[in-house]
Amino acid sequence: MSFQALIVGVIAAVGVFFIFAGFMRGQRQVDLLDARLAVYDEPTGPRTLDEIEMGEPFIDRFLRPFFERVGRQLASLQPRDRAEKLQELIDLAGRPLGMNAGSFVALQVVLAVVGAVLGLGLTILLALPWLLGLIFGAVLGYIGPQYQLKRIVSARQKEITLALPNALDLLCISVEAGLGFDAALARVVEKFDNALSREFAFVLNEIRLGRPRHEALEDLGRRSGVTELNSFIQALVQSDQLGVGIARVLRIQADEMRRRRRQRAEARAQQASLKMLFPMVGCIFPVLFVVLLGPAAIHLLFPHVG
Repeated sequence: MSFQALIVGVIAAVGVFFIFAGFMRGQRQVDLLDARLAVYDEPTGPRTLDEIEMGEPFIDRFLRPFFERVGRQLASLQPRDRAEKLQELIDLAGRPLGMNAGSFVALQVVLAVVGAVLGLGLTILLALPWLLGLIFGAVLGYIGPQYQLKRIVSARQKEITLALPNALDLLCISVEAGLGFDAALARVVEKFDNALSREFAFVLNEIRLGRPRHEALEDLGRRSGVTELNSFIQALVQSDQLGVGIARVLRIQADEMRRRRRQRAEARAQQASLKMLFPMVGCIFPVLFVVLLGPAAIHLLFPHVG
């Protein structure tokens, strides 16, 4: 009797499984059909300005305009030369998050307030003078973004310097193969993904919008802050003005960039021995002294031992 009940239970379970699987399959097919029909039911695009604005992310819709509005008011209170230097530094960093001088100053003020609140809370928890934590947090929050911005500038310039020889080699090969300079730049943008290729893409967009090529290239040299790239652009602009073949100029500049890269590698290799001296003196030599002189020191201090 129990064996027959077991068989009936197994059959019932298998039947329930197939019924549930069929129901889920039908439900999935219905969901897919509804999703496909919903594509045709929805409008092809936003029809009003309100829908366009509400379709943007919250950062672009509210936070960015707020920071820019507050930043313009704060930047107007600063000296003009300081605002220009800050904008130049932001341009050298590649304008992270699309910021300008005004929005960056607003960010500094907001982080200063947040840092002051955090410093105040930390000093209260540690039973320290609250004024010290308040001032330290505010100063750290205000100068922290500028320090990070300088780090971004340094890393970006290093990335451009390292990517320049390979980009010039590809430019030279592309031009010698018969491509125009703009097409060769597009080839570099397509091949590489770094700060230099993004700058070349920006130059191409400016040229397509009607800006003269030499102005776009000279602007690239100024906002990059890299000496090698600026010298290459100046040679390129002068060759274009004097009518010299661009392929020859690219070949000479590519050879020069490879030579400079080899010189930088040799200089770093020569500095390696000097940089290794401090870890050896501070970490390796004390251990060697302990291993070599330790037994002798024990025998001198404890002559009756052993």
